[in-house]
Amino acid sequence: MRFWTTDPSLDLVAAFDAIARTRMHDVPICNRQLQVEALGFQRRPDGHWAGAMITPWAINLLCLPGQVEGWPALAACSKHDWHFPSGDYEFTVAEEDSIGLYHLCSLFSPALEFDSHEAARLTALAAAHALFADPLAEPPVARATSRRAFLGLGR
Repeated sequence: MRFWTTDPSLDLVAAFDAIARTRMHDVPICNRQLQVEALGFQRRPDGHWAGAMITPWAINLLCLPGQVEGWPALAACSKHDWHFPSGDYEFTVAEEDSIGLYHLCSLFSPALEFDSHEAARLTALAAAHALFADPLAEPPVARATSRRAFLGLGR
């Protein structure tokens, strides 16, 4: 099993770019406006890596092992829930020869609704940042008020 001691972005781009040029070349679900790009990868508190991956066929969140501790030993196609500050998300275990085992959470598959790479990039970056963000607080409960109170004239 491969463990990532540094940001996996460059290796992910190389691996998925090779897939785009070979196995996925001319597959109808590919959006030719999209390029392969890894975005927002950062270490989780448990030492593993998470971020977003754009390919011409999908936009996914990925988790990659940063160390042996805390990485679940699961077979490909298994499901695993990962906890982030923004909530819990179900990921699917995948394996690629050049990457090894990784987990993915599909955001857009296929990613045909994007008319530019920049639109896909902004969406993927927002998702990667939101993953590590604290959940939004519930808005305060509105209290009924009179017109006089609203205008600062007392009750």
